[in-house]
Amino acid sequence: MAKKRKPKMELRYYKMPEGSPILPLLGQKWVQNYGNDVDYLHFHNYLEIGFCYEGQGMLVLGEDEVRFHDREFTLIPPNYPHTTISDLGTISRWEYLFVDVEGFLDQFISNSVKKEKIVQRINSRALFLKEAEHKSMADKILKIMDIMRYGEEFYLEEAKGILASLLVETARINRISGEEKYSEDKGKVTDVISRCQDYISDHYMEDLRIDELAEFCHISETHLRRMFTSYMKMSPLEYINTIRIQAACEYLKKTDQPIADIAHKCGFTTNSTFNRNFRQITGMTPLEWRKRPENYEQQLLKFDIHSEEGW
Repeated sequence: MAKKRKPKMELRYYKMPEGSPILPLLGQKWVQNYGNDVDYLHFHNYLEIGFCYEGQGMLVLGEDEVRFHDREFTLIPPNYPHTTISDLGTISRWEYLFVDVEGFLDQFISNSVKKEKIVQRINSRALFLKEAEHKSMADKILKIMDIMRYGEEFYLEEAKGILASLLVETARINRISGEEKYSEDKGKVTDVISRCQDYISDHYMEDLRIDELAEFCHISETHLRRMFTSYMKMSPLEYINTIRIQAACEYLKKTDQPIADIAHKCGFTTNSTFNRNFRQITGMTPLEWRKRPENYEQQLLKFDIHSEEGW
């Protein structure tokens, strides 16, 4: 019997503009039929804020599917599987903001405990809300989009002020909604996944084993593999590998360190393993990436996120 093919998952990786915690994706490019010929989920390295001006279709947020219509908006944490699918034959108009939440709050909040609490709240789940029911948040999102669109004098300072208020409001909503709307079982799954992601982010540069990850989360290795794969549509090993390659891309782009040193810093034990996995995810060698980093978003969109077993 043929082995069932695993679902495809994409990392859509973005770079923040120099000196800004906000990357706006605005304009006519985002008026389209979303999800045409796409049957897989994707995730990002930053918080995604999306506003639907018009259109209708299906949003897949982790394990949930919901109908979207015009004047609704989303806040989707980093590393959260999702996709947008417009109804057949229809056009949807969305615009997006990607936000470096942690980088922004590092400058905005001096109290590290308070900052971490806000970040955890924001990243705890995806929000899908109606403008009519959450006008305050919608107004802030639309205002930031217009500020970034027109770029008038001191626009970034203005946008940062509104962003701070929006993030605090998001943290408060996640506290209230989490208590009212989400079951205990689902909350436990989300908590385990979040703990895994946090641990991987802190330890990807080490010789990280899945049994170690399971012990940290206080569940069996088998249960962790099954839960993680069901939720993220990729195995823990594949996710670790994705984070390592993501970090390597940053080193390659921002430093002139030898590639072998970067491979070691990112948790790879041999250069050959690093090169093989790098090519599988980005479609090019580390050296090619370093020579043309301007193409990295487009290149990453073309390839499955997966890794070789046995490293």
